[in-house]
Amino acid sequence: MSRGIDYGNLMHSAMRGLIRRVLTDVSERGLPGQHHFFITFDTTHPDVIIADWLRDRYPEEMTVVVQHWFEDLNVGEDAFSVTLNFGDNPEPLFIPYDAIRTFVDPSVEFGLRFETQDSDDDDEDDDEDDILAELDADDAPSGTTPKDAEVVSLDSFRK
Repeated sequence: MSRGIDYGNLMHSAMRGLIRRVLTDVSERGLPGQHHFFITFDTTHPDVIIADWLRDRYPEEMTVVVQHWFEDLNVGEDAFSVTLNFGDNPEPLFIPYDAIRTFVDPSVEFGLRFETQDSDDDDEDDDEDDILAELDADDAPSGTTPKDAEVVSLDSFRK
């Protein structure tokens, strides 16, 4: 009986470790320069903790932006928590790394996508460029005026 190397799970573990390291650095030092994150996560994951009104509004997945206004970013081994502002309502979120579907930093055109086993075979041809936000310098936020957190669809940034 031969065993195989599960490269998919190994890669996902490494990618989650990268996210954990980035968030740890941000929690200790703040966001450098124009860096900011679009984090899409599965709201049906059993360990996700969000307000009921957010779960009602986003019953399957939600994308949050960590940029100008966030606080209480706590990074753990298996999850992170953060408080974001939704229309002048601070809301704490608890997000396991296993619930993350995409992690994008459009300021440097970096993105990670976690494939699920129920993904269509057509998705295999997609690459990192499909989830990267292609912002030109004129469209980039100035970073000088704090804004509330937003839930955005990454589709609006695709070409």
